[in-house]
Amino acid sequence: MDLKGRDFLCLLDYTPEEIGYLLDLAEDLIAKKKAGVPHDAFRGKNIVLIFEKTSTRTRCSFEVAARDLGIGVTYLDPSGSQIGKKESIADTARVLASMFDGIEYRGFGQERVEELAEYSSVPVWNGLTNEFHPTQILADLLTVREKFGKLKGINFTYMGDARFNMGNSLMIGCAKMGLNFTACAPEGYFPDEKLIEKCRAVAAETGATLRFETDPVKGAEGADEIYTDVWVSMGEPDAVWDERIGALLPYQVNGELMKHAAQGAIFMHCLPAYHDHKTQIGKAVGDRYGLDALEVTDDVFESPASVVFDEAENRMHTIKAVIAATV
Repeated sequence: MDLKGRDFLCLLDYTPEEIGYLLDLAEDLIAKKKAGVPHDAFRGKNIVLIFEKTSTRTRCSFEVAARDLGIGVTYLDPSGSQIGKKESIADTARVLASMFDGIEYRGFGQERVEELAEYSSVPVWNGLTNEFHPTQILADLLTVREKFGKLKGINFTYMGDARFNMGNSLMIGCAKMGLNFTACAPEGYFPDEKLIEKCRAVAAETGATLRFETDPVKGAEGADEIYTDVWVSMGEPDAVWDERIGALLPYQVNGELMKHAAQGAIFMHCLPAYHDHKTQIGKAVGDRYGLDALEVTDDVFESPASVVFDEAENRMHTIKAVIAATV
């Protein structure tokens, strides 16, 4: 399958067959890495990483993946680029495309990465925007397939605030690959209706189902996988914690909730997670509201059902597949 030159901005842009190809390619690259087989066929290529929002997993995944492929990497942190400040996104795209073979963007609105792609003559990859997080979803799909041996027909529940990039992107990924997706959230915390309708149309072709549930027990019942994310995202003001704690505490993934999932169910989280008081934010918010944990409790996070670190590792493998396929 030829994906050379393709941007990777949102999984809606890719067919199930193309997504499946990227997952297969990732598995092949995993096998080569674990066997010590060199796969650095891209020597002489260079990519640039634009980070308006910092990240541990995304940066490390892109850097290690590129270097394994023989590709040079330049990292621009939030202070290292004039994008959108002194230089327009369009001008930035054209300058960088003249020097690099691929551009990664992690930051704010989806329109920013789309404008980069519009003016770039080399592939542009979305490392996260407010609306979508496609590289994370590839890693999640690969992790589910590793654990269950399949994707189609898996009952996948996202628990918490489903309005933003993770709820949106998991719904798209499940619809594309035939998983039965449940968003379990309070009223007003579900994805945009227009996006839901697009995903319903996709699901009608793949056999997936989409469900929107407000009762956490019903949302967890029969789930092969329960997924959650932090309740306040990077860049949001601390003032929103009052609202989020009040609305989302019933959707905390804890041992009692996991009892309602299917036998052999797994727990997933894109990380970082506030499962204890060992982070500054986790401790400060936990102390303020009298909570030992926020979106997931430590007993679930550290349980045999938790595959969060397999999932984190798979970020690198699936990003490597995206780079190799498109460069």
